[in-house]
Amino acid sequence: MIASVTGAARHVGLDRVVVDVHGIGLLVHTPPAVAASARVGQPVELATSMIVREDSMTLYGFASADERDTFELAQTVTGVGPRVAMALLSVLSPLELAAAVAADDIATLTKVPGIGKKGAERIALELRGKLPEVPGGAAGAAAAAAPAAAWQEQVSEALVGLGYSAKQSAEAVATVADEHGPGDVSGALRAALQVLAR
Repeated sequence: MIASVTGAARHVGLDRVVVDVHGIGLLVHTPPAVAASARVGQPVELATSMIVREDSMTLYGFASADERDTFELAQTVTGVGPRVAMALLSVLSPLELAAAVAADDIATLTKVPGIGKKGAERIALELRGKLPEVPGGAAGAAAAAAPAAAWQEQVSEALVGLGYSAKQSAEAVATVADEHGPGDVSGALRAALQVLAR
C-alpha cells in the first residue's frame, strides 16, 4: 500500500491535489484545508491511505500521519466509508474528534455532512477508547483548536489558489465569517465561493 507521497503539486482543486512523483501524476483526495495549503509547482508531502475496490484504487492524503490514522480508524465504524471519514476530517481535527467521542458530544459529530444523530451515536460508541486521549478533556481540545484567524486564512488561501485576488478572497471570507467557525472550513469555503459567484 502507498503510505506517503512526496513530489511537486501539478494541480490543486478544492479537495484534491495531483502530485508529480518522478513524472507520474497521482490524484490524491484531501480535506479542503490540505488542498488549500498546496501550491502548484511547490513540493508537497502527504501521509496517504489507499482504498482498493473492485473497480478503483483511490488515494486519500493528509497533512499528518495522525490524520491518516484517524481516517482509517473512522472506517472501522459500521456504515462509515471513505467519504464520511473524509468529511469527518474536513470538519474536525483528530484531537477535536477524540474530544467529541470522549465527551459523547453528538451535537459536534452531527455538524459533519452526511452524519445524522444515529450515525453520530454509533461513531461515539464504536470509537470510544480507540482514539488518543485528549489532554485536559474537551477543554484541552478546544484550546488546541485553530484560532479563528487561522481558518479564515486557510479559506482565503484556497480562494487565491483558485484564481481569485487576495482582496476578493478576503472580502468573501469576511462576509461568511459570522456563519462559519474554525470547525467548518469546508462549509466556509463553499459559502465564500457562492458569494464570489454572485
